[in-house]
Amino acid sequence: MVVLNRIYTRTGDDGTTALASGARRAKFDLRVSAYGTVDETNACIGLARLHCASEDPELDAMLGRIQNDLFDLGAELASPDTGEKPAFEPLRIVQAQVDRLEAEIDQLNRPLGTLRSFVLPGGTPGAAHLHLARTVSRRAERLMVELSQGEGENVAQPALKFINRLSDFLFVASRHLNARAGGDVLWTPGQNR
Repeated sequence: MVVLNRIYTRTGDDGTTALASGARRAKFDLRVSAYGTVDETNACIGLARLHCASEDPELDAMLGRIQNDLFDLGAELASPDTGEKPAFEPLRIVQAQVDRLEAEIDQLNRPLGTLRSFVLPGGTPGAAHLHLARTVSRRAERLMVELSQGEGENVAQPALKFINRLSDFLFVASRHLNARAGGDVLWTPGQNR
């Protein structure tokens, strides 16, 4: 259970932060950067939801579930598997969360037309915020993959699959919102030469 009764503790004043185990890591540590960027993705989705709540309650509900899953992912990244028995069972992303994302991607993508050009990030305010969330989630994915390659570090496959599917979901969700408002903003190669 999480209990937050004091917001500042001063324990990070030395440039370190605690993992769930209590182990200290530098605030620029790759693991800390990965879960910090997952948190940043979550905040971007929160902004997108400001525009989706009234326009598309079903999409808003999907995004709400994703925000909760992103806290699960952050908890997983803050609780690395060290091979030792932990004092508590840490949260882990499971395949069912990946499967749900895939099903929702398919649901949103089904009515959309085939793309014949790249999409420029933009369109409706909600779609633009989803594109921003997509790019931040891609950065989180790059950090997680890099972390998974580090000696003594690990990131489980379901977590890597989830963050990869998330950017796909956010792309399709942005197209879904733009389709309701007249369509995507498409790239025109060499348009301004």
